[in-house]
Amino acid sequence: MLATLINWLTDPNMQWILMGSLLLGLGSGVIGSFTFLRKQSLLGDALAHAALPGICIAFMLSGVKSIGLFMIGAVVAGVVATFGIHAITRYSRIKQDAALGIVLSVFFGIGVVMMTKIQHSGNGNQSGLDKYMFGQAASMMLSDVYLVGIVSLILVAVCTLLFKEFKLVSFDPGFARGMGLRVGLLEQLLLLMTVIAVVVGIQAVGVVLVAALLITPAVAARYWTDALSVMVILAGLFGALSGVTGTLISGTLSNLPTGPVTVLAATSLFVVSAVFAPNRGLVAKLVRRLRQRNDLRRSFESAVVDMPGISQRTQAAERSAD
Repeated sequence: MLATLINWLTDPNMQWILMGSLLLGLGSGVIGSFTFLRKQSLLGDALAHAALPGICIAFMLSGVKSIGLFMIGAVVAGVVATFGIHAITRYSRIKQDAALGIVLSVFFGIGVVMMTKIQHSGNGNQSGLDKYMFGQAASMMLSDVYLVGIVSLILVAVCTLLFKEFKLVSFDPGFARGMGLRVGLLEQLLLLMTVIAVVVGIQAVGVVLVAALLITPAVAARYWTDALSVMVILAGLFGALSGVTGTLISGTLSNLPTGPVTVLAATSLFVVSAVFAPNRGLVAKLVRRLRQRNDLRRSFESAVVDMPGISQRTQAAERSAD
């Protein structure tokens, strides 16, 4: 295992894959911060599952495995799924969470049927297409790594340039509208960036679990700070660390898909944050509770001692004891 890990770290192609996974996790964590704050975590999951039929249709039309074509198909499927969610919530009494569940299930079911059909079609190029279910970073070509890295950097750059606008839209859309910002356009841009982040991560993490890479680093980062800027930076770092860890472990142990290992790495960071974060962690809360209890006991004892007659009786009892 150690020898395999050393070979991974010294192989130039594997170094590029690690860099791609790092940038993918960085971009996903940054975008996921705004998705989490806007309470749209389930939307990322729905978009990820909706991408599967788009990937299958892109393969059926082209006959080749190209991450560029798959991204186009997945983005189109994500946009269609988004319109479907809005249509269900607008023209029926079904609430958004139920609409998300419906669209997620329907699109993923269609995608699984298409994937099964492709696997039994006898097309020689279909080998490895099933890796998009749970992800396999080692299967990425150098051109794929370039595409993933460039798109991830663009997402981070857009979030950096429009940070103040995204912050206002996420916390107080009404105030942002009063400031003259085009809230609808900014919300659609955030949604499009979420779709792109999901689609970019599909090959490395898989359609089933890519939403976890989007949300889990942001949730873990939230435990450490109240400042949005710090939270976004921490979420990006946690996402990058999760991506690199998942890629290394899955590459060292060839039977493990990248997606589940990456999500487990992100979950480990979440558990550490939930337990040991200085203000919101369970340990910090327990320490504060014990301190409050001790302070309350001392205050009660001081109040009892200072009550009229108590100090005199206490002194008399001490003199009689002497």
